[in-house]
Amino acid sequence: MYKIDFKPSVKKDFKKIDKANIALIKNSLKDFINNFNDDYEISLIQKGIIKKLKGQKENIYRLKLRSYRVVYKKEDNVLIILVLSITTREGAYK
Repeated sequence: MYKIDFKPSVKKDFKKIDKANIALIKNSLKDFINNFNDDYEISLIQKGIIKKLKGQKENIYRLKLRSYRVVYKKEDNVLIILVLSITTREGAYK
């Protein structure tokens, strides 16, 4: 089983998002970790849902959830979803 951990600043991000989208994000993240394995990750990368962010020393990825972007970190071969930020596409890469 994998783990989700939210960075404290994510609480501020959630305050900017309506409750329906918060539920969508949380449910999508639960599904993501419940289904996560190498084949699942490869299929999501091929579909463009997951993308490794360039220019990062760490393994930091972007997960697309409709118009929102979840930036997360993958450590070694263990998936620890440390949600760094949740924002719309327009604000994701600033």
